[in-house]
Amino acid sequence: MLDGLFLIDKEPACTSHDVVQQVRKILGQRKIGHCGTLDPGATGLLVLTLGRATRLTRFLIRAPKIYDGEIRFGVTTDTYDRHGEITAESPIDDLDSDAITRLMADLIGTLDQAAPPFSAKKFKGVKYYEMARRGEEVPEAKKQITVYEFAATGPLQEGVLPFRLECSSGTYVRSLAHDLGQSLNCGAHLAELRRIKVGPFDVDQAISLEQLSLQAEAENGPQGGWIPIDQVPLPFPELATDSQQSKRITHGQSVLFRDLEGEEGDWVKLVDRRGQLIGVGTVAERIGSGKVGLVQPKIVFS
Repeated sequence: MLDGLFLIDKEPACTSHDVVQQVRKILGQRKIGHCGTLDPGATGLLVLTLGRATRLTRFLIRAPKIYDGEIRFGVTTDTYDRHGEITAESPIDDLDSDAITRLMADLIGTLDQAAPPFSAKKFKGVKYYEMARRGEEVPEAKKQITVYEFAATGPLQEGVLPFRLECSSGTYVRSLAHDLGQSLNCGAHLAELRRIKVGPFDVDQAISLEQLSLQAEAENGPQGGWIPIDQVPLPFPELATDSQQSKRITHGQSVLFRDLEGEEGDWVKLVDRRGQLIGVGTVAERIGSGKVGLVQPKIVFS
């Protein structure tokens, strides 16, 4: 069983779940998850967790994302992207590029964002898109997101604007495009979307499903797009342990560290003297006024 990450460059017209299923079939391995869904029409980076690394998904899924895309103005759809039914069309002859730039800048920061009616968000166990397809009213449930960058990357041409977006996990890019169109009173939808970065991972490191299949057929072990579990970067400090500390950690026992950064409750990555991942824990207690403290293992890898 493989333990680590595969970085996959997702093609359009398939869901993130489809990709996971195909990788399971290619590798003959059931225990596979992913760190953030991409809409079926979107392309780009999908981070898959395999084997024991699935226990790290909770830490990787929160990473900020970077996208390149295109917004088409003057056409509104029910799904907020090009795959939906057109619900309104408006002239864009007087569309002002400077106004678009200002409104995009206004969307930078912390926002309360509602999920699109056609999304996989659930209400009482029922997905929004199932309710929307039946013509039922979808409840408005807002959540807090953060937009770090939202700017045009080229000129507006025939109503289409290329853009780059950096945002927190869970942001609906379709909703940003829709809201921008509503603010301009002409409507808009997301025409193209490609995810190019998830936290420290870049789509340039990724491989296609076809390339993965060829690697598996060659039986040379994982190569392109592969990150072994011991090399997975986690978003918190790393602590190296001696043999006695490693033994205690593998038994789930707390360990005393004399050079410990961070506050109580902070997460830390625990590795042995060879740099192999042995666990993830939290700072359980600070002792005195120095850097001495106890770390309690929360996830242990034997």
